Amino acid sequence: MNDELAQIAISAAFAGSWKQAISVNKKILKDNTSDIDALNRLARAYAECGKNTQAISTSKKVLKIDPVNPIASKCLAKWKASSAPKKEGAITSNVDDFLEEPGKTKIVKLLHLGDLKVVNCLTSGDEVKLLCHAHRVSVTTEGGKYIGRLADDVSMKLRNLIKNGYLYKIIMKSVSDADIKIFIRETRRGTGMENLPSFPAEKITYIAYTPPPLIKQSQTQASFHEELQE
Repeated sequence: MNDELAQIAISAAFAGSWKQAISVNKKILKDNTSDIDALNRLARAYAECGKNTQAISTSKKVLKIDPVNPIASKCLAKWKASSAPKKEGAITSNVDDFLEEPGKTKIVKLLHLGDLKVVNCLTSGDEVKLLCHAHRVSVTTEGGKYIGRLADDVSMKLRNLIKNGYLYKIIMKSVSDADIKIFIRETRRGTGMENLPSFPAEKITYIAYTPPPLIKQSQTQASFHEELQE
């Protein structure tokens, strides 16, 4: 029964029906107050409804049961740092956001990471923004806090494309203290540039290779033919 309720709760979250998600997760917790998955889902639903106090309290319950639970730890830090309540809406991202499309998507590792307090508030699936500068492109939170920057070659490419009308959706792919990857998705191309993908497939150059034994055999055969002609 609880498995069915869990699926309903997950579906409600992806649909942005956070009040329903709260109600269903509470039903699950009536049967098992120590259900960590349900508690984490409930905390997220509270946060999405702008109820940060309840979200924090629920995450603390998880940490009492499992002191090293990574979801509760990261979310607790995130919600404590959040000063503005969120408006109820659809989940930040879903599985489809991470589907790779040739020419349109790319996974990029960030360099020169920002303050750990900012990094620790991020989770996979969070939507972030690109900020173009004269010679580089940095990545920031929706609130404008610096997360990291792109490598020079990627920065140069994206700066030029953005100037020409390209638009992108940026989502956190993976997050740790020393390694952050983002998922870049092209959402619009510039006028007159419909046939120019942001991330064209790299061309592979094949170099002919002849194993040394075959070279030696070829040379021996050539010498033999020369001897026959003499």
